[in-house]
Amino acid sequence: MTRRLEGKFERRFARRGAWRLLAALACLPAADGVAAQVPDTVSRDTVSFRLRELRIEALRPVASASGASAVRLSLQTPRVAAVPLLAEALREIPFLQVRENSRGEAQPTLRGTESRQLAVLVDGVPLTLGWDARTDLSLIPVDAAREIQLFRGSSSVLHGPNVLGGVVSIEIGHGSVDADRRLNGLQGGMDATGAAFGGVRLGRTWSSGDGGVSVQAGGAYRTRDGVPLPGGVEQPAATDRNRRLNSDLDHVSAFFTGRAESEGGAWVSMSAFGYRAERGVPPELHVMSPRRWRMPETKRAVGTVSAGTGWGRTPFGTGDFEVSIGVDAGDAQIDEFETLSYEKVTGQEFADDRTLTFRGLSDHELGEGVVRTALTVAETRHVERLAPGGESTFRQRLFSFGGEVELPLAGPGAGFWSGARVSLGASWDQGSTPETGGREARATIDDWGARIGGSAQIGPRVRFHLGASRRVRFPSLRELYSGALGRFVPNPELAPEILRAAEGGVTGTVEAFGAEVEAQAVLFVQSFSNAIVRTGLGDGRFRRENRRRVDAAGIELLGVARWGGVSVGGDMTWRAGTVPA
Repeated sequence: MTRRLEGKFERRFARRGAWRLLAALACLPAADGVAAQVPDTVSRDTVSFRLRELRIEALRPVASASGASAVRLSLQTPRVAAVPLLAEALREIPFLQVRENSRGEAQPTLRGTESRQLAVLVDGVPLTLGWDARTDLSLIPVDAAREIQLFRGSSSVLHGPNVLGGVVSIEIGHGSVDADRRLNGLQGGMDATGAAFGGVRLGRTWSSGDGGVSVQAGGAYRTRDGVPLPGGVEQPAATDRNRRLNSDLDHVSAFFTGRAESEGGAWVSMSAFGYRAERGVPPELHVMSPRRWRMPETKRAVGTVSAGTGWGRTPFGTGDFEVSIGVDAGDAQIDEFETLSYEKVTGQEFADDRTLTFRGLSDHELGEGVVRTALTVAETRHVERLAPGGESTFRQRLFSFGGEVELPLAGPGAGFWSGARVSLGASWDQGSTPETGGREARATIDDWGARIGGSAQIGPRVRFHLGASRRVRFPSLRELYSGALGRFVPNPELAPEILRAAEGGVTGTVEAFGAEVEAQAVLFVQSFSNAIVRTGLGDGRFRRENRRRVDAAGIELLGVARWGGVSVGGDMTWRAGTVPA
């Protein structure tokens, strides 16, 4: 079978010429999209510092009372590119690295962890429980997001199953209805490489007393002919010496959010986004037989419906309850070509993915403290059709139940232990693969997780925290059963990964050199048991295997100094790892 791309590229170039003119004009009214806005309140992960009103602060270190370190990024600031994709936004967050793998997917790494060990949540519902236990950050639109929080290391056991090295939490539908929040905007532009983008959003808020309704909808389009090729790098079969071969992208997305609150505090929210994309997969430059792939169509739609009672009276005191239901559906097509001229298709893979997630969360007072619980149930289904080849269906079920208790140890004004709090948590996780593409199903696996943490106030504006945890991750369906068009040998005997981690740090604000300085310093150690690694078989194929242990330790430093409207910041990570024999 033969596929010619030249005519398609010519049509795309003509279409992009008109689009770029419109995108450049759209830059003119874009001021509304970057105007200062009232920051949203933080999520239920008990962050101890709040943003000031009517002040643009794109990046801010935060520390939780339960002993975890975090960084919060507001998306309503000029620091973040207009109409961003998730990969672009996450590159603005310190300590987090975003890299492109051999499939052309942007994947995160944190403290040396593998991309499957970092969870990505949208309004509490995970995007990383599917077929591959990860998501391509370069395709996820975050037009509607208010902020992104990165929880590092020993994050809460309430986040659900398969959360090891940290959590990227994207807030879209959560947060109180804000009558002053600007919901309308038009943005667009073109960068130095010719890549163009544009987006529009419209919304409205109705307020009544302490309640209200807010809705917002929008869409965006992004296009590029390719990414720049670094100087001195040579690539085979290149038609453009200045661009990576086969790195073009066409991407269209849309979103909708809505939230209603009663005066009594009860609320219901909905958030949904979807995209459709066509892109190439740049061939690897360091191997003799690189992937010769294109993805002519990739579609995904994610929707979340949540409802909560608000904090109120219960038969046992005061508390609240929240439920969320998430649907993640996507289709993808991969074409494999005979040569790097991308003319003759020699193989195809069609994928149909569906993931359903239910989450229930509760908070309740416990004397001067609070007890929290979370239940997460998820099922993912993957239908794979190969040409030439047949069709296979896979399913995986994941379950997690966790609880945490947070108690005060000392009140304000208690010296070094001022405002000291301690948090204890535990979880039970379970994974099963009832449908395995005709292969023998694995027995159900379960394991436990635990976490302990604490914090104390040192002076009026500095907080010290400590935390330690044990978490487990079950292998994904792809790791167990996928052959990746002949590049991998499946290994259905993979064991779960176990991470033991500890950290301690200081977060605070001081006045120095006439500036307000916010800083965070964190020391961490971690040890992986049964770490899943890729090993070569010597014939161009790979196999995933468990390695007995991988250890690492390091330090993270972050600082931001502000003189009025001028700010200077920086971050540094030092890490050392060992693989015992």
